[in-house]
Amino acid sequence: MLTRLSIRNIVLIEALDLDFARGLGVLTGETGAGKSILLDALGLVLGNRADSGLVRAGEERASATASFEFAALPRGIAALLGDAEVEIEPGEPLIVKRQLKSDGGSKAFINDQPVGVALLRELAGFLVELHGQHDDRGLVNPRGHRLLLDRYARADAAGVEAAWRTWRAAEDALADARARVAQASADQDLLLAHLAELTAVAPEAGEEEELAEARATMQKGERLSGDLADLQHLWAGSDSALANLRTAARKLDRIAAEHPLLAEALEALDRAVIEASEAEDRIARAVDVLAHDPQALDRIETRLFELRAAARKHGCQVDDLPERMAAMRTALDAIEGGEAEIAGLEKAAQLAALDYGAKAESLSVSRVEAAQRLDKAVAAELAPLKLDAARFRTAVLRLPEERWGPSGMDAVEFLIATNPGADFAPLGKIASGGELSRFILALKVALAEEGGAATVIFDEIDRGVGGAVASAIGDRLSRLASGGQLLAVTHSPQVAARGGQHYVIAKSSEGTVTRTSVSLLDSAGRQEEIARMLSGAEITPEARAQADRLLERV
Repeated sequence: MLTRLSIRNIVLIEALDLDFARGLGVLTGETGAGKSILLDALGLVLGNRADSGLVRAGEERASATASFEFAALPRGIAALLGDAEVEIEPGEPLIVKRQLKSDGGSKAFINDQPVGVALLRELAGFLVELHGQHDDRGLVNPRGHRLLLDRYARADAAGVEAAWRTWRAAEDALADARARVAQASADQDLLLAHLAELTAVAPEAGEEEELAEARATMQKGERLSGDLADLQHLWAGSDSALANLRTAARKLDRIAAEHPLLAEALEALDRAVIEASEAEDRIARAVDVLAHDPQALDRIETRLFELRAAARKHGCQVDDLPERMAAMRTALDAIEGGEAEIAGLEKAAQLAALDYGAKAESLSVSRVEAAQRLDKAVAAELAPLKLDAARFRTAVLRLPEERWGPSGMDAVEFLIATNPGADFAPLGKIASGGELSRFILALKVALAEEGGAATVIFDEIDRGVGGAVASAIGDRLSRLASGGQLLAVTHSPQVAARGGQHYVIAKSSEGTVTRTSVSLLDSAGRQEEIARMLSGAEITPEARAQADRLLERV
């Protein structure tokens, strides 16, 4: 609920901080005192269009801040804040602030975190429900009528929505399977031809790299063949360098014991023989590895050409060819097993459609029955509100099948006829703003609505009525407020007397400066304000006595 509203430099309000409580709060004051300024400030917080004309004359900026507190954050608000990545600690109040500059620019914040104004507009429906003389939201908007009726009926709308999503998912799966099988069937001959070609090629993963390396090695061997032959010649024969080293080692071995230097020379010569032998072995192995075989090289190049030509044809890399073959086999298998799959999906879709139809039909019956009860409940509220000739009807219309959806198969709209013999028309089409507000009040009382906005505001719902009608309005506002928070801007003393909190709005002037102020009244102040509302500019003892009687009845 709304716990605090702070206003700075908006029109005639220089600085104002108002605290609110649960139950019914009333706001009164003389005509022109500035009650609309409060609603304009609250409208800024709720995402209404920023109007630079709201900035107090001579000031550069204005702001409005509203604090809301909840026992537990409603799921709708939590979801919107989560999507916007706005963090609020459990138990922390929701503080919405809107700053407005004199050039028309504005900024929005939630708990000091900057947000877009669009988020404020989305949150507004969960925070405040405003009913005024020209209201086009809340209960007037037919888009919300179906949800209100479902709540009143306590119907299983969630079960219908779940069944709808299951049905649509089954239909989508069936359509996807049919499309896949149709495409595969159309391409079957081509798939078979391509698969036969690739099967003949028999590509293997990593084969291209291995062939390319083998070709490069052979080409290198061809280039080095002369040098390798010369090296082999140096190591071959009885007069080769290695043979001479071994002969020298044998001779030195016979005399090495004669002197330490000869022994050291023998060790060095032995090492040289070993290193030279290893060099001879590696050269021989290199000759084998780098052997140039023109026929083998031709076979490798032919294979590489074949693989790369197949890859170009299928628009992929050579290493992807085995995967393409697998995909072709899968597509061909789908053609063979596709009919069986489609039959199973068709059965699932039929069952899902029947389940949705049964639940939607049951929901429709619940709506029709609840509509009849609601019509009677609203009719019982109309006469006390001086709407005796008016009639109310909840229209539940069956939609064509192509318009069925997650909310079922019905369209729901609240209709009224204000005069005998007049046709029923949408709730928002009646001419009188006062009648509209009283219709909304009757409807809210009949609905005993739960799950709506945290705070409900009625702006001058009692305009043009008095006496018993005003008393009936006050009684119903009080009943509505018993389970939550309701604020009423009123000119009626009968309504004002019902308030648990009473605020008076006043305008004062000092020279050329005009200010609007709002005060919370105590018991004596309430008596005086209600007496003023009863008698006008001059408060008489009779008016005070009548005010006391009104307050005593509450």
